[in-house]
Amino acid sequence: MSVVVGCRIAGVDAVTPVPQLLAFLPWLLVPATGAALLALLVRWWPGALWAAAVLGALAGLLQPYGPAAEPDGPVAARIEVLTSNVEFGWATDALLKAVRRENPDLVFVQECEYGCQATLRRELAAPYPYRQAVEGGTSVGSLILSRLPLTPAPTIPAEMGMPGAVADVDGIAVRLQLAHPKPPLPGQVGLWKKELGRIEAWADRQTGPVVLAGDFNASQDHAAFRRILDTGLRDAARLAGQSREPSWPSSTTPAFGTQIDHVLLSDDFSASHARFLDLPGTDHRALLVDVTLHKRR
Repeated sequence: MSVVVGCRIAGVDAVTPVPQLLAFLPWLLVPATGAALLALLVRWWPGALWAAAVLGALAGLLQPYGPAAEPDGPVAARIEVLTSNVEFGWATDALLKAVRRENPDLVFVQECEYGCQATLRRELAAPYPYRQAVEGGTSVGSLILSRLPLTPAPTIPAEMGMPGAVADVDGIAVRLQLAHPKPPLPGQVGLWKKELGRIEAWADRQTGPVVLAGDFNASQDHAAFRRILDTGLRDAARLAGQSREPSWPSSTTPAFGTQIDHVLLSDDFSASHARFLDLPGTDHRALLVDVTLHKRR
């Protein structure tokens, strides 16, 4: 526990099992509190002081990361953005119902394999005539659906599909990018860091309005994810007051979990509302955010 907290303070994700435990950093309050109480019970004062120090550090680390300032330019457009990992396409039908109910303007879908893409193409062609996709089986396929006109943009190279596009939002070009790096499973932590690093490098090159959304397989307690935020992007859920609401695993949320599904925005946007939606068939909750694009002064 102390090693995990130390890595968080030092800004390193280290090696297994640190990245996996960092995802659940807030829940370390439970064993830390237990350790403090046990040390007090047996009057082991050095242990009690150490546990108190860990608890104090954890309390500070649980604060939302990144700026929350609102852009001051005039409003250009208001849009809704939905991101959902449908887990190998198993939650395709549930996603269809959510999209028809919520009517978002932009939909980012991860793990949408061939059958999932065919279904969404057939069922949503009229309301979402624009799309940009990377086709693939199991977890590889991903796509962006849009009510707004899209033009293609380069993908970010990765093991799983990360398509890109440029949306015309009331005459303003907004760069869209889907994120879906490999998860930090034992044996592939290096690949996870590499792909998050590619997303960071991509974000650092952007100069205009940006919406970067998807399953990042990383939370704000991972240094690799915070470096993406440090390029100037902001987490919409954090802006809307939901920085610690868990999105995975859906079987235990909201009581227990971690937030690894995100919508990141350039400072051209504000976010007024964020909701996490439970979709049967997937281990991720979908994220729906209301965002406002502001004109630059």
